[in-house]
Amino acid sequence: MEDTPMDDGTVALETPADNVFVPPSIHHAATLSGETYTHFSAVPPSLLPEPNTTSPSPSNPSSNQPSPTSPPCVLGVDEAGRGPVLGPMVYGVFYLPVELSDPLLKQTHHFDDSKVLTPAVRSHLMQSLCTPSTDLFDSCGWAVSCLSARDIGANMLRPATSAAYNLNAQAFDATVELIKGVFARGVNIAEIYVDTVGPPATYQAKLARVFPTTKITVAKKADSLYPCVSAASVCAKVTRDAALEVLYEARAAGDAARGEEGEDGQESWGSGYPSDARCVSWLRRNMHPVFGWGPECRFSWGTAKDMLETKGGVKVEWPVEEDDENSRLTDYFADSSKEKDADELGSWFGTPAGLEAF
Repeated sequence: MEDTPMDDGTVALETPADNVFVPPSIHHAATLSGETYTHFSAVPPSLLPEPNTTSPSPSNPSSNQPSPTSPPCVLGVDEAGRGPVLGPMVYGVFYLPVELSDPLLKQTHHFDDSKVLTPAVRSHLMQSLCTPSTDLFDSCGWAVSCLSARDIGANMLRPATSAAYNLNAQAFDATVELIKGVFARGVNIAEIYVDTVGPPATYQAKLARVFPTTKITVAKKADSLYPCVSAASVCAKVTRDAALEVLYEARAAGDAARGEEGEDGQESWGSGYPSDARCVSWLRRNMHPVFGWGPECRFSWGTAKDMLETKGGVKVEWPVEEDDENSRLTDYFADSSKEKDADELGSWFGTPAGLEAF
């Protein structure tokens, strides 16, 4: 898979800030090991149910029992990092009371599609959201699902005999699990707004089958139309930016510990998009001929596959069935330059005989 070509201005907006805020949604151990994970913020107490009303008990209509209530909330869904060859794809959800959506997010804090906000502005908004006693912290909740580059590639490169698990299916499952997680924490989600993946009507119908009692709106450019979706896009984007920085710093530290040449005088991997020249240059400089790259790379992307096949990668031929338990890993490394010579020598000197011949 490849991303849509980007101009220099778009690449700059997609590139993490040098001092990007590292939110609590960065789980360092999982990020560095290439694991997919989810993170949920604490639910503001004002959004949790309170037994402040009475209603008849279903089993005894004449009796009055406390009935939990909580303010109806809107929830927005958006993603960051669908197209890059490096780093995770992050899905974010953001929720708050219906009546606060426009006044708090749009008018007070000026949330917008993360792709039109500068990296510094995105980072500042996320830091405010994660700082206790701010209006955002006290009124809003959020969550993210970080789909690691390793797991994205592994799922997309499943053998033909396995069920296909493409990027759209992975994205849908991440969205559903995040929304279910918010419901499970007691939040009264009345409306859901989602930036579309594919045709809006089709995607909306799929979500409606999972959440039939909730009003769902799926729209193109929802991150520019609905403030809660804009906020979700900021949560997803800042989390991805920070994950890229964590992965890059760990890679650089590992190179330094092994005494390998560092990145002094060389550009970093930039935004992680294939249309970013810095990203492609980094991939070329850091490609291992056998293992390619680390958990930061999506091996299912055409950029990575083509580079391994044409830029010196070692071809590995895996058997369909592994009957020989004593096979060595090096037995599967194909070297076409020696195959012809081996055949000619075999015919010249004869075929080796096993012990059974004696």
